Amino acid sequence: MGTLAVETIGLSRRYGRRWALRDVSLSVPQGSVVMLAGRNGSGKSTLLRVLATALRPDHGSARVAGHDVQAGRDGVRQAVALLGHQSFLYEALSARENLAVAASLLGRPLDPGVLARVGLAARADDPVSSFSAGMRKRLSLGRVLLQHKPVALLDEPYGELDPPGFELLDGVIAELRARGATVVMATHLVEHGRRLCDRALLLDEGQLVWSGPAAEMPLDALRGSAAP
Repeated sequence: MGTLAVETIGLSRRYGRRWALRDVSLSVPQGSVVMLAGRNGSGKSTLLRVLATALRPDHGSARVAGHDVQAGRDGVRQAVALLGHQSFLYEALSARENLAVAASLLGRPLDPGVLARVGLAARADDPVSSFSAGMRKRLSLGRVLLQHKPVALLDEPYGELDPPGFELLDGVIAELRARGATVVMATHLVEHGRRLCDRALLLDEGQLVWSGPAAEMPLDALRGSAAP
């Protein structure tokens, strides 16, 4: 299988009495593009947030880019770019200024081509407060590209995007793949993910119920997974 970018053993996380993840053991080879599937409430976002160290597991272990998500949190955060449901953009700043702030925090100059790659060059100097949800998602994708991290965790990245945005995101994932980055993408667009991704992981009520080549993921298993 080669070097692993992500590995979990018996990973579990609960909210009160409800287990969002239950005994999840999985491995993601370095450089692969992986679809994380499952209906609402199956644990996809929780898994990505644990891997990004935004949440702590209750049981089990996980390693990302060789770092333990509990003992090596700083190392994980240096290795991971997370695209979550919230954009955490600066509303009063322009798109260019938002990326400049992100570049400054990373200690590197702003790549002027990033805005063009996410289709926002014409709106570079407009405040984010004037952006639609789809434009905000594009800018958040630009921030992922800017980070040059070895692991990208994308939570429903196609949400809010129009058809041209879908094509743009496919291009972003292709760019990350070409860099050698590992991409784990939670998505409801299973047919699209089966064509785009190398591997798939299927969660049902917090448990991993299937893993294998994305093109072979059984759609009947998805239809039988956790209800919204």
